[in-house]
Amino acid sequence: MDGEREAAPAAAPAEAACENARGPLHGVRVLDLTGTMSGPFCTLLLAQLGARIDKIEPPTGDVVRHLTPGRTPAMSPIFLALNAGKRSIVLDLAREPDRELLMSSLPEYDVVVHNMRPRAAARLGLTAEKLAAAGSEALLCELVGFGPGPYEDRPAYDDTIQAESGMAWVQGNGGEPAYVRTAVADKTAGMYAALAICAELASRAAGGPRRSVKIPMFETMVAFTAVEQMGGLTYEPANGPALYPRTASPHRKPFPTRDGHVSLMLYTDRHWAAFLSRIGRYDLVDEPAFATLAGRTANIDEVYALVAAELLQRTTAEWLDILEEIDVPHARVRSLPDLLTDRHLAAAALFHEVEHPTEGTVRSVRAPFLFDGRRPADLAPARALGQDSAGFRRAGRGRTATQRTSPPAEASLGSTPPDEG
Repeated sequence: MDGEREAAPAAAPAEAACENARGPLHGVRVLDLTGTMSGPFCTLLLAQLGARIDKIEPPTGDVVRHLTPGRTPAMSPIFLALNAGKRSIVLDLAREPDRELLMSSLPEYDVVVHNMRPRAAARLGLTAEKLAAAGSEALLCELVGFGPGPYEDRPAYDDTIQAESGMAWVQGNGGEPAYVRTAVADKTAGMYAALAICAELASRAAGGPRRSVKIPMFETMVAFTAVEQMGGLTYEPANGPALYPRTASPHRKPFPTRDGHVSLMLYTDRHWAAFLSRIGRYDLVDEPAFATLAGRTANIDEVYALVAAELLQRTTAEWLDILEEIDVPHARVRSLPDLLTDRHLAAAALFHEVEHPTEGTVRSVRAPFLFDGRRPADLAPARALGQDSAGFRRAGRGRTATQRTSPPAEASLGSTPPDEG
């Protein structure tokens, strides 16, 4: 950790601050036919909001179970993080009996989510038309690589979508392309899917029409990336190049200090006036390149270079004190291990340790959103592969037995008997 200014972590928050709210999606039943990351991130968000998630896995399990070593096989750290709060049900959808069991279960759910390619989903009957034919009124949400068009049947993964969408080009500043070092395309698509599901559920609750939802990763990431990066391409004809100059500057990064690094965001005119005055550069306070946001954006490399040279003159702790004193946005640069002892996160109780039946003590990250100041209930640890299969199959047999013994509709209780004679 840079500097030593920060005090030890605060004690655990008061019990009242830890009370959990019932999630707003409590009672919503979700059938999760997703794997890898985009779909599981979507259904993790739904679980954190209170929905019940039944995760269907192939006999070998979601591939993410095997990504990195865990304490026991098929329980990788990424799987534990993405799949907390979900039941695990194994179905072999290459077998007709398991496909029939899946279709018979559809009326039990409010939402069905998958991230298969369209043709694969159609073969399994996972279309709005087939759901309706099975007696299901569930909201169908499809996370796909590409929407309708020439690329529709292509496979898609985070890396390929970062490349296709322009994200890797932006990250490389228009030169050597580079990937963002987190699964940003997967997680963004999952977040958009969760948002769209919540919006459609709200619309249905208000009496709106029943609609399906499709989230194409490619189009989603183009929309996500383009917001601030279109630049001159916003106009037709273009009046300049793409990219946002501030984020494109090679000098935009945490600044080295005498003994570490610090993040500094001098954005408003007041921030700059306070900073320049504090370092004794009164001659620049009214200089056009520094005095206005437009001037600083046009001269961003010069502006960043001045800051970089100045920050090398003091230690991280000294700068943190100065920046707090003049009230400009700043931050120490933290590692992931640093976050485990951060005093604010300790007070917020964001990290949570639970005893897992096979993995021992497991650290998870709680849902960050609050409802009336309270976080939704903590999720149960991720389940072992197929841990809930037997109950799912028993329920399926029960539905079949009920269908076989139910009287025909015309002879059902309360119906008018046919005329005799």
